[in-house]
Amino acid sequence: MKVVIVGGTGLIGRKVRERLEALGHTVLAASPSTGVNTATGEGLADALVGADVVVDVTNPPNWDAQALIDFFTTSTANQLKAEVEAGVGHHVAVSIVGAERAPDNFYMAAKIAQEKALEGAPVPTTIVKATQFFEFMRTVADTSTTDGQVRVTDATLQPIAADDVGDRVVDAVLNGPAGVVEIAGPQAIPLSELVRRVLEAEGESRAVVPDHSAGYFGTVIEDSTLIPTPGVNAWIAERDFDSWLAAR
Repeated sequence: MKVVIVGGTGLIGRKVRERLEALGHTVLAASPSTGVNTATGEGLADALVGADVVVDVTNPPNWDAQALIDFFTTSTANQLKAEVEAGVGHHVAVSIVGAERAPDNFYMAAKIAQEKALEGAPVPTTIVKATQFFEFMRTVADTSTTDGQVRVTDATLQPIAADDVGDRVVDAVLNGPAGVVEIAGPQAIPLSELVRRVLEAEGESRAVVPDHSAGYFGTVIEDSTLIPTPGVNAWIAERDFDSWLAAR
């Protein structure tokens, strides 16, 4: 099987590529650095020749709110068009659990736009919606620091290890189109605790101040916002935060 991973040089893209190659599949990592630009369509047609599956784990170059939406909608449309022309049989995209419950967040709004662009797509799709990655806690800390204090919400998340996300994306590739799939870690933990423990493990001295009003990248969230959707049979990973932290 030939799999094209759009955004294949990023965190999840690398893990998916390594796993698929270990299974004997042909994998092409497509990104601007390899001559493929999904925002413009440059290089897409050539990259998709002979492809069976396309995995979209792209991230935009510009994080302005409207630019994010424009990127994801245009990139998705360009991929689908090229996939139809190349005869690709399956499109896999990675999105975020609970994005629709936080539409005021600029990034969540862009991921919602991406998901909508896949509704009724001419290529069979799987959308793997994951909760926040353990690996992202340092970024949360750095973007939430003012005058040496890290102010983040005490609302709970149900985060997951990037390795488990990689495994589930590979499963999606191998098992065929499945619509929308939600995946999460096994524990609901306050974001402030997650950030505090990661900083402590790294020897950081910054104080973490739980502040519900600080929200998540400026958007106030509740315990129910970024966890698996009630009534949905989400896949729950076995690897918990303690195990992940101890293995770093």
